[in-house]
Amino acid sequence: MYSQITANKRKTWILIFAFVVVIVLLGWIFGAWAGDGRFGIIAAVIIATIMTLVGYYKGDSVALAVSGAKEIKKQDSPELYRLVENLSIASGLQTPKVFIIQDRSANAFATGRDPQHASVAVTTGLLQIMDKQELEGVLAHELSHIKNYDIRVMTIVVVLVGVIMLLSDWMLRSMFHSDRDNKAAGILVIVGIVLAILSPLFAELIKLAVSRSREYLADASGALLTRYPEGLARALEKIAIHDKPMRKANHATAHLFLANPFDPHVTKKFEHLFSTHPPIEERIAKLKKMAI
Repeated sequence: MYSQITANKRKTWILIFAFVVVIVLLGWIFGAWAGDGRFGIIAAVIIATIMTLVGYYKGDSVALAVSGAKEIKKQDSPELYRLVENLSIASGLQTPKVFIIQDRSANAFATGRDPQHASVAVTTGLLQIMDKQELEGVLAHELSHIKNYDIRVMTIVVVLVGVIMLLSDWMLRSMFHSDRDNKAAGILVIVGIVLAILSPLFAELIKLAVSRSREYLADASGALLTRYPEGLARALEKIAIHDKPMRKANHATAHLFLANPFDPHVTKKFEHLFSTHPPIEERIAKLKKMAI
């Protein structure tokens, strides 16, 4: 379990480094085409930094609002709140704010820039079909996202995807309307257009890889917290059987959820390539191996 946690952390930072490389390449090519490659790199880094800061401080509020989550107090749902409190104490975390989403889909997510500014949201559908041990497994998974700073990493990743798409769009618009006709400029235009077209696809695939890596990490960390991997495994089995998409599913926040909000039980192999989450059967199998 510990080796899986270490490996997932290492893979995540390698993938984020790949994001940065793509952004620098886009900036350099755009700058070189405009006459100053260094200026392009600096501009790309400045844009990425500004967008990351905005996402860092406001990303959680947007995610909660988009999902229709409403904050609750202890008296509103004593059992849920008590489970969150107890698990937070066990993991050494400050108790996060607790939200409920009125939705028949069984799902949950955590968000916030750090453990001191974190929130956990669960759907009414999840509360209806889970027993105490299963709900505890789900909440431990979400609190692990908070403790492992996944909530911060995934916010940064989403912003970096946005930066790459923004830079790519600028490059395509500028280069297609360019009237420069020298050989060097022509080569840069061809390379730039190819990179601008492929970069958003690469960025999305990297985002999906980071998201899947963090889900495996949170599964392992959650099982470590409760000392009962079977609880989360049973919860995922119920989610796969329930298999109801969320009414307010959003591509920008899909990676935050316990299961894919568009299709909790992704069964087609082709769809696995573009899913924000690893196959649910693989997650269940790994958790059951931990229980042995």
